[in-house]
Amino acid sequence: MESNAFPESAPQHNWDSHSWSLNGRADRLYQGPFPTELLPNWDVVMTTVPSVEPVQNYGMGLMAYVIGDLLPKRKNGESVRETIEKIAQIPMASKLYIRPTWRQMQSQCGKLDMFEHWQVTLEMAAKYNKRVGFRIMLANPDIEEESLPDFILENVPRFLLGTGWENEGGVKVDDVRARREHRLPHYQHPYFLDALSEFDALLAEKYNGHADIEFMDTYMYGFWGEGHSWPFDHISPFPDHAAALETWLHIFEMQRTHWDKTPLVTNTQPDNNRVGNAEMLERTIHTGNWIRTDTIFIENQQIEALSNRPAHIAAICEVGMSDGSRESLKLEKGIPHTENIITHVKDVGANYWSLWNWHNIHAEHVLNYYNQYPDGIDGLNRCIGYRIRPSWIWAYDHALRAGLVVGLVNDGIAGVPGILRLTLLDGQDNVLVSGTLDAGYPIPHKVRQARLVLPAGLSWEGTRLKAELIVKGVSHPVRWACREPLSPDGTLTISRQSSL
Repeated sequence: MESNAFPESAPQHNWDSHSWSLNGRADRLYQGPFPTELLPNWDVVMTTVPSVEPVQNYGMGLMAYVIGDLLPKRKNGESVRETIEKIAQIPMASKLYIRPTWRQMQSQCGKLDMFEHWQVTLEMAAKYNKRVGFRIMLANPDIEEESLPDFILENVPRFLLGTGWENEGGVKVDDVRARREHRLPHYQHPYFLDALSEFDALLAEKYNGHADIEFMDTYMYGFWGEGHSWPFDHISPFPDHAAALETWLHIFEMQRTHWDKTPLVTNTQPDNNRVGNAEMLERTIHTGNWIRTDTIFIENQQIEALSNRPAHIAAICEVGMSDGSRESLKLEKGIPHTENIITHVKDVGANYWSLWNWHNIHAEHVLNYYNQYPDGIDGLNRCIGYRIRPSWIWAYDHALRAGLVVGLVNDGIAGVPGILRLTLLDGQDNVLVSGTLDAGYPIPHKVRQARLVLPAGLSWEGTRLKAELIVKGVSHPVRWACREPLSPDGTLTISRQSSL
């Protein structure tokens, strides 16, 4: 077996010690302090209480998997369309996720020819109003079929990692992994880089900023695109760390250039193969893109990155759940293992979690577990991500101009994954005043106040407060997570409460 041995990866740092420079916007609203002399004749005119229902907004939610490592199971003669539609109909899921290989999306240079599962998933997303997150895998050791298109295999040499597969206990796995040779392409090869750039540009031309696309995972080294080639640790196709780092930063910047409207999501995988994961993660966060993990019971290094990420960075947690069968419940003192997973997804303050039966995907499997143990999933669905409401609204008069101060509260478990814009509208939908909060705010368990100054001579009575989330320059409507009645467009009418 070929072998390139590398030393341990370089040490990393904690994110909570870093400052961020996204708050110097020209439209930034004044956010305090608020001394009495600044707000004469102030009065609390309205308050809200939290909604007890799931809220479907961009940048958060439970994701139903169409493809993880394997295609979904087709039962009782179902067509591909029928199987995927059942997944799209899972009521707790507000998002869909699909992870095809490059080969399944392109067979020849210069054009896309996406396979049926991709096309049907996008159709179902539009039909059921559920956005799609996705990853394109460059290597999948769980399938017989090659992951790369033939034109790549014919022009790019591949590196032999080894034959077979062993688990952590040294026992052979009796499946596709155990039977096949495991090879990875020379990612640094000019033909590979050019072909991947062309493919990515074609994808971005069609889907960058697309109304039905939520995010795209970054291309990463190794198996499943997770940034590793475990169990073949400490080896890779690269001659040295410098070549690997240069290659993956080049690929990341290529992808970032193409996807300037859609968030990119990078795995927090430790850099065991010395291929530049740490630097990719650093650049991902500094450019306002998002992060993910592909399990939750993992290295403390990943937990640190997830739980202490900047407030404006979304975190995605993929963890396989029980299918409801007795053997998959893994009961510990009467508690299903999935409930343990859900607790730890909350602990890191995630924006997303996967409704995913590892290697056994089907809507019936998700629902079989949910019908037995609904409380954990329902509870997570009522707190995952951000849940914003104007908890206090103060009115004031100053120099012939009225205004409002809005005290925003986040009842979710994550910060706002971008920048929140507030807009005050009159009865004819005219904009009276609009501006943004600092990135990531409001964060959970804190009140963030913002002042909205009305044009001279106008009253705040009967105005409507609107929220939008700005991510990579694109605005997404935000529905307030409060129990008070909202307009069909998710706005809240400001009116004086008689009880205050």
